[in-house]
Amino acid sequence: DNFLFNTFSNLLYCIAYPILLFITKFFFGFKIEGKENIENLTTGKITVSNHVHPLDCTMVGLANAPQKTFYTSLESNFKIPVVRRIIKLLNTVPIPQNIKYTKAFMDSIDELLKNNKTVHFYPEGSLWPHYDKIRHFKNGAFDFAVRNNVPVIPMVIKFNKGKKINNFIKTRNTISLIIQKPLYPNKLLAKKDAILDLKERVYNSMCSK
Repeated sequence: DNFLFNTFSNLLYCIAYPILLFITKFFFGFKIEGKENIENLTTGKITVSNHVHPLDCTMVGLANAPQKTFYTSLESNFKIPVVRRIIKLLNTVPIPQNIKYTKAFMDSIDELLKNNKTVHFYPEGSLWPHYDKIRHFKNGAFDFAVRNNVPVIPMVIKFNKGKKINNFIKTRNTISLIIQKPLYPNKLLAKKDAILDLKERVYNSMCSK
């Protein structure tokens, strides 16, 4: 809610967006598929993706643009000099290691979703560079989705191998981010069952790509 913080955050976002768009396009041939699946969503939402590239948070941000993305990140990342200030300005919320801060964290995420913001989670938890399968999910993202009755939008990051044109020419490797259709909590189920049900549906959807 701090005016000065938001001013600097918006300024950094405006500067970073075109630079990061150029970097991802130029170096990785990055492209987004399925943008139409989120264009008409006006409520709060949770996006999830596999965590397979150091810049995949950038790719998620580009996919959600022009709407800002609020990220969740390990608290340890906020102890890295310089980096901690940048990720804070780019709307990253630390996941607390100390249980006494858990309620404040949960309240912050709930407030963002109630204010129709987009919050991104990596349900796999950790970065496995260039891993080509979807790993086991933690419950966190789906717990928030059920608590706030908001959709989860699965996003799958894929590494595309270049195609061989002839014996001498081959197209370069590229990266795609595939936005899938929103999946909603089943309100007929008890909370615990609804969380597991939503997690399973999202997992199966991402594994299908």
